[in-house]
Amino acid sequence: MDLDDYRRHSPYSDPGRHGGLLDAVPSDIPSVAATARNVIVHYRAGGVELSDDRLDEVNRRWMDRILDTDQSRFPLPLAAERPAVDRVAGCCRDHTLLSVAVLRQHGVPSRSRVGFASYFVPGWHHDHVLVEYWNGHRWVWVDPEVDPAGDWGFDGYDIDPKAGLFDSAARVWSAYRAGAIDPEAYGVSPELPIRGAWFIHDYVLHELAHRQKDELLLWDSFGAMTDDLTGADLTLVDEIAALLLAADDGDEAAEKALAERYATDSRLSPGAQVRSISPLSGTVSTVDLRVSRT
Repeated sequence: MDLDDYRRHSPYSDPGRHGGLLDAVPSDIPSVAATARNVIVHYRAGGVELSDDRLDEVNRRWMDRILDTDQSRFPLPLAAERPAVDRVAGCCRDHTLLSVAVLRQHGVPSRSRVGFASYFVPGWHHDHVLVEYWNGHRWVWVDPEVDPAGDWGFDGYDIDPKAGLFDSAARVWSAYRAGAIDPEAYGVSPELPIRGAWFIHDYVLHELAHRQKDELLLWDSFGAMTDDLTGADLTLVDEIAALLLAADDGDEAAEKALAERYATDSRLSPGAQVRSISPLSGTVSTVDLRVSRT
């Protein structure tokens, strides 16, 4: 992929008939991030309790469906304030997807990055998704969930990739394979068992998918993903992680290799279907991505 690819919508970020709503959002990062926080509320960390009939909101997946839900409650511009309890339930992936959608709508190259953040709970590395956009000179990491009014101690709209605040899944996997980290400190939450080496392994594949503009839900499973590394082809993920890191360093051959392998190796991409486990209802389903998009 080149910069022009990242200017264009994916099926996930495409707003469909809601394009005018995104046109109306200014393309500067503070406005984009504020809009994402105004439309999306985190299903666990947002301080709201969802009624049973809203549990499936976290599975909206496509930007046009997310905006359908928003507009059914607030047929207003996205900048018009929404009460937190009535915002669309989602997570970091959805804050990022909406931000990426706005940026792409304005022709700004952008993509989502999957990895782990260390700035929410001391000593813990939460699975997390950031925006990465091209500012004309370099790729910049942005966390649209970080309200600049908070006392974070860093600039959430220009996160230093070398500061250890957020590490890509590829970098964390490589550190695990080198014996440099405790994988049990990486996962969904310190209170939940969804953590560890298998989780990091699967997130490398999520990172690859998002880089290739398949901005999947974080609870989607496909290809070589597993909940037990016994028998898993660790060399495969070693190779992908190494290519992701090389691509981040500007290696065009690595970027091309990632695209080619993603297109040809069924272990690395979702294809037509994913297995999805909803984090709120626990419902397990096989989702046909072609049918659910239409």
